[in-house]
Amino acid sequence: MLMIRLARFGAKKKPSYRVVVIEKERARDSRAVEVVGHYNPVARPKVIDLDRERIEHWVRNGARVSDTVARLLKVSPPVEQPAA
Repeated sequence: MLMIRLARFGAKKKPSYRVVVIEKERARDSRAVEVVGHYNPVARPKVIDLDRERIEHWVRNGARVSDTVARLLKVSPPVEQPAA
């Protein structure tokens, strides 16, 4: 089963995370199927960059979202599309 969850990167005491689509049984930092966003809790203000279109695509295809990523989706404002 695929999960959308965080993978930790960054230096010691300065975490940075990638939001990844990965097999549930894999280790936290193993090879991901796709990187769908970034999260930097150290920066002020916190940086949350999510590709909502790709996340929705993976959810439609059966991926489950972790609790933390679900919280990030609620907290980060959706990017409005420019009027054509």
